[in-house]
Amino acid sequence: MKDALFAVMQTASDWAVPVLFLIIAAAAMFKRVRVYEEFIEGAKEGFNVGVRIIPYVVAILCAIAIFRASGALDAVVSALSPVLSPLSIPPEILPMAIIRPMSGSGALGVLSEGLTAHGPDSLIGNMMSVLMGSTETTFYVLAVYFGSVAVRRTRHTLAACLIGDVTGILAAIYISNFFFK
Repeated sequence: MKDALFAVMQTASDWAVPVLFLIIAAAAMFKRVRVYEEFIEGAKEGFNVGVRIIPYVVAILCAIAIFRASGALDAVVSALSPVLSPLSIPPEILPMAIIRPMSGSGALGVLSEGLTAHGPDSLIGNMMSVLMGSTETTFYVLAVYFGSVAVRRTRHTLAACLIGDVTGILAAIYISNFFFK
């Protein structure tokens, strides 16, 4: 059962992106949209947005570097380890769960460290990989997208995004324990 479900998920994962591209191209052809020209226009706009958001990205990356270099991340992991272990949550994935909402590149660094230390086929390696794909870089996205359009009051966005992140983290832990333990 588990192997068959894993095989179906693997096949769906392999075909998801090519099928998505084919659907987009077919929809564009149906609507007579010139895909290449629209892509070039979007890329030009993307460059301008990239230049506008650089200060926000630098601020987020500095905050993450200070958080890690100060030892605050290690202190949080040490404090929560006795609570997490009985819940089948390896404390080693906590840095990923904390860094991921802040920065994708920071989380990629944490993932790389975790895979090097524990191996890509270990429970921790698989759990960190699933967690990487199941959560979003909430603070980065809010800083970049709201910063690019000068939104200062985000209302309930942060709370909704963090609830989504917690849900993604818990789902990644449950699914990883189900498939890889």
